[in-house]
Amino acid sequence: MATNNSKNSSKKVAEAKVVREAPGRGQTDISWEAEEYIVRDKTTWWYVGLVAVGLVLSGISVLLQWWSFLAVVILSVIALMIYAMRPPRILRYSLSNKGLSEGDKLYNYNDFKSFGLLHEESHFAIVLTPRKRFSPRVTVYFPEAQGEEIVDAFGARLPMEEVKLDMLDKLIKFLRISFCDIISSIR
Repeated sequence: MATNNSKNSSKKVAEAKVVREAPGRGQTDISWEAEEYIVRDKTTWWYVGLVAVGLVLSGISVLLQWWSFLAVVILSVIALMIYAMRPPRILRYSLSNKGLSEGDKLYNYNDFKSFGLLHEESHFAIVLTPRKRFSPRVTVYFPEAQGEEIVDAFGARLPMEEVKLDMLDKLIKFLRISFCDIISSIR
């Protein structure tokens, strides 16, 4: 069950291309393609650990007769296994005067209070911090070669702030799962 997707992922993210197009009213300034999230290697022991935790929680719920919790545990383990094996999609991003486009979805600059840079392993990303308190941050990966141009384009429209990983981000990184994958499936 171990995967070797992170090496392939690094190549795909690094090979993402940036296209400079004629700026105009609402037209595209910069476009690029990148994977929606970083694939992290998961060994067979990762899957064994997931099943073991699921079995322990299932055993506790049976002993205490918490049948609803048992259903949640089983569904959660199945969902995590499916998400862990799902390869990331290649998304097309573009920056215009209106905002950031991710495929057909447009994120207006006005919806964000700032942006920051995240350097994770050999990958670079822009992290957009929303104005709304409970909205998730938007993370957009980009190729290193065109990073300066992309960062300058964001910097012309939003203030730049340092991005720090919160406890949830650190836990997700430790567990080697991609929360972006789960969030993107909800959107």
